[in-house]
Amino acid sequence: MDLSTQETIKRLADQHGADALLVLLGAPDAESAGIAAETVVLGDPSWAGPLAGVQLGLPVYHILEDEPRAAIPTEVWEQQVGLMNDVLEADAIAEAVREFREQAPP
Repeated sequence: MDLSTQETIKRLADQHGADALLVLLGAPDAESAGIAAETVVLGDPSWAGPLAGVQLGLPVYHILEDEPRAAIPTEVWEQQVGLMNDVLEADAIAEAVREFREQAPP
């Protein structure tokens, strides 16, 4: 996750509160999805960005997970996301994101 995106997420969390936000990722692999999820839940693991040491505890999902899919009309999901589900390792990506989502501070 680039520094500009981290800055925007931090600003929005400060402005609206973590309870009003949800982060939806579209990363193409488990490693990058996991790093992005870790960043918005526990803080920037590289300690280089605006979220270094900042535990926002934001709810985070990947677009390929069941929860977001259920909230999107089937036709739209198939047209916009369906191919990703067929070619990416959706289960590994979902597990990487879920792992950090479950570590969110209470």
